[in-house]
Amino acid sequence: MSESMDSENKLQWLEWAKELQFIAQAGLTYSKDPFDLERFARIREISAEMMSRQSGMPIKDIHNLFCNETGFQTPKLDTRAAIFQDGKILLVKEKDGRWSMPGGWVDVMQSIRSNTIKEVKEEAGLDVEAVRLIALHDRNKRNQPPYAYNVCKVFVLCKVIGGSFRPNTETTESRYFGPEEIPLLAEEKNNEEQVRLCFSSYNNPDLEIEFD
Repeated sequence: MSESMDSENKLQWLEWAKELQFIAQAGLTYSKDPFDLERFARIREISAEMMSRQSGMPIKDIHNLFCNETGFQTPKLDTRAAIFQDGKILLVKEKDGRWSMPGGWVDVMQSIRSNTIKEVKEEAGLDVEAVRLIALHDRNKRNQPPYAYNVCKVFVLCKVIGGSFRPNTETTESRYFGPEEIPLLAEEKNNEEQVRLCFSSYNNPDLEIEFD
């Protein structure tokens, strides 16, 4: 079997597992019959085992992501801040040496705007104003490797109003890069295409919001 076919088969298994998880969680949310609840719980367990086998993620991590959730399942939200200075974009250096736009999961009790501002402060030490949306991306259509769950990535143009970088538990450095200076990126968080889209939006304020 070719490498491309093997990759397509893996993605298909992940999609089936995610669909089973979605069906199981909906069943656990809305069903009342104890026998049905038991069956849906087993379906969710099978889907978690499938996700673990096909994604390489430990079964414990899969359980933490899915099997402790309740209610109707929806995609998770991730925000990324596009901050510019003198035509260059701000990136922060991860612990593994790769670079990313400041951002992260949207916390409970946070909005897209407030979470973007919070993540920039935590990872880059900057106080910013969230100015406008750049793009809403389906992570599994845009970033590698594919995740065993769906994520909506929200890219937000921000303006610095104060602050400076300080050492923290997530990043070791921050630096501005020009479009021809883009370093090794943490592609599961943001890839070169997405960074260049942010450049395009910054240089052309009338560019339409891109969404999947």
